[in-house]
This record gives sequence, C-alpha cells and structure tokens, in this order.
Amino acid sequence: MNLQFDIVEILKVTMVLFAVIDVIGSIPVIIALREKVGGIQAGKASWVSMGIMLAFLFVGDAILNIIGISVSDFAIAGSILLFIVAFEMILGIQISKDSVPATASVVPLAFPLIAGTGTLTTLLSIRAEYNLLSIIIAIVLNVVIVFFVLKFLSKIEKLLGVGGIAIVKKVFGIVLLALAIKLFRKHTGL
Repeated sequence: MNLQFDIVEILKVTMVLFAVIDVIGSIPVIIALREKVGGIQAGKASWVSMGIMLAFLFVGDAILNIIGISVSDFAIAGSILLFIVAFEMILGIQISKDSVPATASVVPLAFPLIAGTGTLTTLLSIRAEYNLLSIIIAIVLNVVIVFFVLKFLSKIEKLLGVGGIAIVKKVFGIVLLALAIKLFRKHTGL
C-alpha cells in the first residue's frame, strides 16, 4: 500500500473528484430536494458520502467481483442514470416518480448524488494511477467542500437568484449529459 504525501498528486486527484462529484452543478437539484423534504442535514450527508467513497475505494472492486459485475457494467448503469438526471435538469421534467423520503440527506443526497456511480467508478479507476494517501486526502477535501456548499445552500441560492439557478441547472444538465454519453461510449466501445 503506497502512502506517500505528494501535494501535486493530491491536487490532481482533488480536481478530478471535484469535477465528477460536481456539487456546484448539483445545487439546483439539492435546492429542489430541500424544498420537497423541508431541509437537508449537511453533516449527515457529508459523513455518509465520505463513508461510501472510502468503503468503495477499499472494497468496491471486490464487491463488484463477488456479484459478477464488472467496472464497465457499473459505469454503463451509472451513465444511464446520469442520462436520465440530465434530461430532468435540461427539460425541467420529472421522470422518476419516487417520493422523497425523510432521509433525503442519505438517499438520494449522499448516494447517489454526491457519492454516485460516476464518483465510485472514478475512485476505482484512479486507484490504479495514484497513491492511496492522495486519494484519501482528496476525498476528505471534496467532502469538506460538499459540507460547506450544503451548509450555506441558502446563501448560495440568494447569491445566484432564480435566474442564475435556472441557468446553472441547464448548463450543468448539458455537462452531465455529455459526461453520461462519454461514460457510456468509453465502456461500450461505441
């Protein structure tokens, strides 16, 4: 197990995870979720998402192997889910009809929104390329960012305004759609 401290590597991994987690782009979704359930528990969502990411970093490959699912299968399923969420964001429609539970800080916020299939697949991919300590520090740094975004969601919402949130939602919906297509193409060979 390689545990070297390398600041440049930590910054690289942090930026990769930040882009994949995309908490800034998820602000409109989080606001809509908060409106449905009446509140978000920033600490709970952050701790649970960090636990999921760390657990998956260490045992994700083994779990997928046990149930006979390859990383590519997992990525394709994740890309389809991202595709649906992106359509919801871009078109302003609701495809899923699930009611939002009182535990929204855990599901769907911590998983799959923060620690979703894209994040988990990325963790498996970067584990082969970067040292373990860098990945763990990058996870912690990203969870701290997520916590502050969730904690100060109302202030961010006021800063952006209704129009700003609508623009961010559409733009990041398109980015999410492109990411879904990229993931799908990469793992299907299309």
